[in-house]
Amino acid sequence: MSDFTFWDIVRNLLTGLQWTLALSLVAFIGGGLIGLLIMVMRISDKALPRRVARTYIELFQGTPLLMQLFLVFFGVALAGVEISPWMAAAIALTLFTSAYLAEIWRGCVDSIPNGQWEASSSLALSPLEQLRYVILPQALRIAVAPTVGFSVQVVKGTAVTSIIGFTELTKTGGMLANATFEPFMVYGLVALGYFLLCYPLSLSARYLERRLHASA
Repeated sequence: MSDFTFWDIVRNLLTGLQWTLALSLVAFIGGGLIGLLIMVMRISDKALPRRVARTYIELFQGTPLLMQLFLVFFGVALAGVEISPWMAAAIALTLFTSAYLAEIWRGCVDSIPNGQWEASSSLALSPLEQLRYVILPQALRIAVAPTVGFSVQVVKGTAVTSIIGFTELTKTGGMLANATFEPFMVYGLVALGYFLLCYPLSLSARYLERRLHASA
């Protein structure tokens, strides 16, 4: 196993796991903020914002994450701007996440009966006030489960960033497998790391979904 002990491998994988978690949080928080804006544009009563939002969503949902990652990493470099693998990974995964969250949340808003919009309109509220004070609080309750569920996809999506040299869990595992000649053990530990991150999120999503159905 070369000069690596089992605990050396575990320690290095834990460092990679920390970077996977950090990238997931950045992508999910940043994607949530952008996704909220895109969602508001998507349900706007004006045609231009709706078209822009729809094009944005279709662009990122209709192309592979790997291609988006390459475009950010190599495209920015072609423009003469130096960009690190971490920054490219964060930007690409944030944009990817924002498109999916925007569409998830739009579906949740659309599930609210039209009567709620009409009732809030009778209170002389502006469209944004209707959305903020009446519609979003109800849609939030519906959105929690699918949003938490999608966070699992964000965590697993970070593995793609190893292609551009970002040293997250998968990249760390690949380097350790090459150094130790123990790929089965190393990748088994990598899989365990992803499981420990994703399984609690999956359980939370199922629990929240059951609670939603029980209270419906």
